[in-house]
Amino acid sequence: MRPILFSVFGVNVYGYGTMIAIGILSAVILLGYRAKQRGYNEDHIFNMSVIAVISGIIGGKLLFIITEMTSIINDPSILKDIGNGFVIYGAVIGGAAAVYFYSRRKKWNTLKVFDMVIPTVALAQGFGRIGCFFAGCCYGRETALPIGVEFTNSLFAPPNIIRYPTQIFSSCFDFLLALFLLWYDRKNHKEGRTFALYLIIYSIGRFLVEFLRGDPRGNVGALSTSQFISIFVFIAGIILFNIHLIWKRTED
Repeated sequence: MRPILFSVFGVNVYGYGTMIAIGILSAVILLGYRAKQRGYNEDHIFNMSVIAVISGIIGGKLLFIITEMTSIINDPSILKDIGNGFVIYGAVIGGAAAVYFYSRRKKWNTLKVFDMVIPTVALAQGFGRIGCFFAGCCYGRETALPIGVEFTNSLFAPPNIIRYPTQIFSSCFDFLLALFLLWYDRKNHKEGRTFALYLIIYSIGRFLVEFLRGDPRGNVGALSTSQFISIFVFIAGIILFNIHLIWKRTED
């Protein structure tokens, strides 16, 4: 693995940070293109993107602190490493909250905005998981299969163990999800359903890949923290996808 991609004038360029930056930049560019097609003010969309990224970082860090509270109490020095320790669900929740409140302030249709934004989120996640692979975090369980990889020079994955490349599994899944959502959004004419499909499909994928994860990441009973959250995200997605039918039955 390559935690450090290369050095420029003695300054190390890290794979994780580089892929996160590429993911954010790609998402912002794609969102700008989609927003322009829909007639949104480009400056407003850019401002919303910046706020959402910052809120996502804060949300990811806060959920990490919550899920790892016991470890942090025992070893507060964990918090010194600002660059590590994020939970993706916290980042999604934080970013979604920013998009929601910004949309309300601009009097935009929030469901339409979520439908417009969410494929770009999946795209950014795909690049982010490649960053995880470079860093060796979010690693998989030990395996004897030929698809296994050994992480070297990693601050996270123990050496000399062949593991499932769960980061690559997740990355491929996220890229395919982004493509599917872009395709579906062109066909869909009901507000909120593209966003709902992201919640449904992502939660299923995340729940399954967690069975192959081998890194410490908190748990709720027999489930990992992310699997536990995925259950509620899945239910929320199902409800949102069928909200039009629910409203129609209520009106009838």
